[in-house]
Parts: sequence; C-alpha cells; structure tokens
Amino acid sequence: MERVRELLHADAAHKAGHIGSGVTVAVMDTGIVAHPDFQNRIVTFVDFTSRRKGMYDDNGHGTHVAGIIGGNGFASRGKYAGMAPGCNLVILKVLDRMGNGNTAQVLRALQWVIENRKKYHIRILNISVGMLNSAKKEERNKLITMVEEVWNHQIVVVAAAGNNGPEGGSITVPGMCRSVITVGSSDDDISDRRLGLTKGYSGRGPTEACIVKPEILAPGTAVTSCSPTLGYEVKSGTSMATPVVSGTIALLLGKYPKLTPAQVKLRLYETATDTGRERNVQGWGQIDVAKVL
Repeated sequence: MERVRELLHADAAHKAGHIGSGVTVAVMDTGIVAHPDFQNRIVTFVDFTSRRKGMYDDNGHGTHVAGIIGGNGFASRGKYAGMAPGCNLVILKVLDRMGNGNTAQVLRALQWVIENRKKYHIRILNISVGMLNSAKKEERNKLITMVEEVWNHQIVVVAAAGNNGPEGGSITVPGMCRSVITVGSSDDDISDRRLGLTKGYSGRGPTEACIVKPEILAPGTAVTSCSPTLGYEVKSGTSMATPVVSGTIALLLGKYPKLTPAQVKLRLYETATDTGRERNVQGWGQIDVAKVL
C-alpha cells in the first residue's frame, strides 16, 4: 500500500487530516480477522455462509481487501496503511474458505445492507467479488436488480471489473450494473503468474447493454495489505483495485458528508487522470486522491 498511496497522492490527504473518520464502509467478502490495523473500527460482523458469531476469515481475501480500505498500518508503523485509515468497517461474509458463494447468500447480504444502513451509517459498499457472465441469466438479473436497489438507497456501490480480460465484454456481475462504480486495474500490464493473472487481466466493456465499463482505474497488481496471520501479504487483481477506490470515496465523504452517490460518481469523472488507454479499458481514467478531494 505504500506504493499505491504515494502514486495516488493519498499520504498528503492523510497528513491534512482526511482519514475517513465517521464514514462506514461495508465489505462483502470472505470475512475478516481482528488485525491490529483495524483496532476497534470493525463495528459489526455478519456471517451469511455458516452463521458463526465471532469474526473470522478462512480465506484471507476479505481481510486483505478491508486492509486496503481502512487498515491504519499500526503493525507496520504506518508503512502499509490503507486508503482511509480512520473509517469504520461493516463486514459481511458471503464467501467460503475457497472463495465461493451462492446467489442467495449474496442477496441476503445486500438486503441486510439496505435494512441496516442507517443503524451503522453505511455510506459505501465494496464488492470485490463477481459472478461470471456464464451464470444463469435469472441469477445475474436478481443480483443486478438488488445491487441497483442498494445504490438507490443512497449507498455508493463500488464493484470489481473482474480478472477475465483482455477480451471485450469481460466485466463480471455486479460490475456491469449501470449505476455502480466499476473498477479496473491500472497496472494489469504486469502479470502475476502466482495467481494465474496474465497481462491485460482487468475486465473491460462494453456490457451487454452497451454501457462503457469500467468507470475508473486504480492500482491492483502486487498490493501489500493485511493477512489473517496478523501480518501482511501481497495479492493482485481488480479485487485489490476496488478497495483503493472505496477507500478514496471514504476520504471524500469524510470531507463532504452530504454528497450523494451520483455526486460522488460525478466527482470521480471530473477528476480522473486520462491514461491514454481505450475507453472500455480505462473508463474515465485513473483515480487521483488529491484531485478527488
């Protein structure tokens, strides 16, 4: 995260006091562990897979994603702090130890977010998981409809573009939703063979409805963040780029709490840095924290 923060000018924002305080980000993933970098900012944990009460992450993906959003770098003396080190986290476990889930569990979690948004002051929902376009159309439509409903309840939904590039039309569900902010990796020209990610892995549009996707890019390759061992590990993919954007939005809403999801989206559009790549690859361009704030 040290490299990502420097590249996106996040450290200057932190020094200016913008750390996402008072903003709650919901994370739908594989769970979380009580890593020192989260301290007392995990406000609730709900397990939709096994209905266990205590916090856990039997995969590691969710803890890594949450660290990118809101880890404060305590265990690394600030080196691996996340984008919004002062934000609160609501953790919804919808994936098992293999990283698999089912539509019913995800739908229940999305409904839970809608019903509990005011109780926990949820402003952002990070979805670093995706359903392949080969899934049943009925299941895809149900998921898209519910995600759009979350957005309509004034929650900024940030979703991964998926790792199925470089072919066109490779955006995963729910990243193909019209309303949500879909995130691709700006550095997918670097392959990560350990994870089976090849050059150009970031999903790209257009969608079946001919919508340009993704909206925005962020670094996603070789990102260091929290691990279930209470240390740190490196992971790659649009799953890592997505929480970079969610964390940046937490900083924005910490500074301007009255912004609506539509206004947040417009802000990203107006401040993105053009990378010179084709529109269905980069969307509006790469996010820049300083410009966003």
